[in-house]
Amino acid sequence: MPEHRLAHRFVQRWLGVTLSLIGVVAILWLGLTGRLELYIHPRYVVFTVVMAVIGGLASIAAFLVLPTRSEHGHDHGHDHDHDELAEGPPRTGWRAAIAIAGSALLVLATVVALLVLPPATLSSATAENRDIAGSTALSSVDTTELVGGDSTTFTVKDWATLLHQGLGDDFFAGKPAAFSGFLVPTDDPDIVYVARFLVTCCAVDAQPLAVPVLYPGWRDDFAADDWVEVTGGFVPNPDAAATEPIVLMPETFDEIERPAQPYVY
Repeated sequence: MPEHRLAHRFVQRWLGVTLSLIGVVAILWLGLTGRLELYIHPRYVVFTVVMAVIGGLASIAAFLVLPTRSEHGHDHGHDHDHDELAEGPPRTGWRAAIAIAGSALLVLATVVALLVLPPATLSSATAENRDIAGSTALSSVDTTELVGGDSTTFTVKDWATLLHQGLGDDFFAGKPAAFSGFLVPTDDPDIVYVARFLVTCCAVDAQPLAVPVLYPGWRDDFAADDWVEVTGGFVPNPDAAATEPIVLMPETFDEIERPAQPYVY
């Protein structure tokens, strides 16, 4: 068999299974290091890992069991001419080399993307694109329990839900708040959102939840996507025409490292 055809068969046979196994290794690595939760809800981690293992074993089995055409003598006699017509014009040596090099680069890029680069979390840009002002967690939170609950334990998710209920100043007055999240700019230079993403299935459907904080000049001390720990109390928004009628007046506003688990569920 010509060298260029052998190279072509080699690429066809190895590329698919190699990419599949890289994907499986990436999923297992993320699962073992606890970072698979940056992409999917924790309740799906075990299922995803098990399916990845099954998929990897199936890829290996298919590779070992399914024979190449040359193993069945398809490259002899008139079948050789049939292969020529099916595969198009014969590849020259340099074309085969380009095909192999391109496949190698694809494998390398996949390794870098899945195994070398650190997993990325959703950002403030994603939050703005997903209508952060209109987001609410009502579908996943029992608001009645929140109203009568201990506000000192409330998270961004809880406060964002209550703020969207329109409960009024009387409910929020005198209730201390303490929570953490990342910063998302608003159209008002004096207001900044402290937000987190609510994940119900995976990062693709993550919903941004945010609490508006009154902090004139916040850009002088912080930048979008910085993680902060905030304490304070709620007050009416000084701008009566603003979208957010109630905002948090911070007592402390400290930068922190991004938590290992940045999402809420």
